[in-house]
Amino acid sequence: MIKDGTIAAHLLRMSVNSKSRVHYGAKPGEDDLFFQVDPKHFRLYQRHNDPAPIYPGDDVEQAVKEEVQELAEEGSPEFAYEKDLQNYLSKNLHLIESGLTLFEDEGINGLEFPVGGRFVDILATDTDGNYVVVELKVSKGYDRVVGQLLRYVAWIRKHQAEPGQSVRGIIVARHISEDLLLACSGVQGVQLFEYELSVSLREARGA
Repeated sequence: MIKDGTIAAHLLRMSVNSKSRVHYGAKPGEDDLFFQVDPKHFRLYQRHNDPAPIYPGDDVEQAVKEEVQELAEEGSPEFAYEKDLQNYLSKNLHLIESGLTLFEDEGINGLEFPVGGRFVDILATDTDGNYVVVELKVSKGYDRVVGQLLRYVAWIRKHQAEPGQSVRGIIVARHISEDLLLACSGVQGVQLFEYELSVSLREARGA
C-alpha cells in the first residue's frame, strides 16, 4: 500500500508551481499535470495560462545558490539558508548518526517530505529501519520548535510508519537555547545537535 506522504509527494512532483518538485526529480512534460492552488488543493495544469513549470536546475534554484554563495563570501559564519544546511546534511547524514540514510520510496525521497500540508526538512531511516524526523534551524533553536517537531513525528507515526516501526526526532541548530534544552529534557525520542562550520585556506599557485 502506498503511504499518504508518498502520495502527497507525487502530487507535488506533478505540480508545475511546487518548488518542492525539484527534490523529487520532476521530468519535463511527463510530470507537468497539476497546478497547486493551496496546500490541499490542486487543479489541472493549463499550459497556455499558467506560469512555466519549475524544474531541477532552473534559474530560480540557481539564483538562490548564487545568493548563498555571495553571503558566504562576505564571511557569514552560518549557513545563509536552511536549504543550504538541508542539502549538505542530506548527503552527510552519517555526521548525525552512523547508518542514517535519506528516506526513499516509490521514487520519492525524504527532502521536504510532505506531512499534512507542512514539510519535514529531512526524513531519514536508521539502521533498524525506523523513521527519524530531522528539523533544521540555521541560527538559534528555540523551545517552540519542539511542538513543530512533535507534530511531524506524530504525523509520520500515524500515516507513514508500519506497526512496530518507531519514529523519533532530531533538531539541528547553530545554537541550542537553554529554553530548548529544558523543553526537551522531559521528552522521549528527541535529540539536539549543534553544528559549526570551519574554513581552511591554501595558497594559490601560479597567480
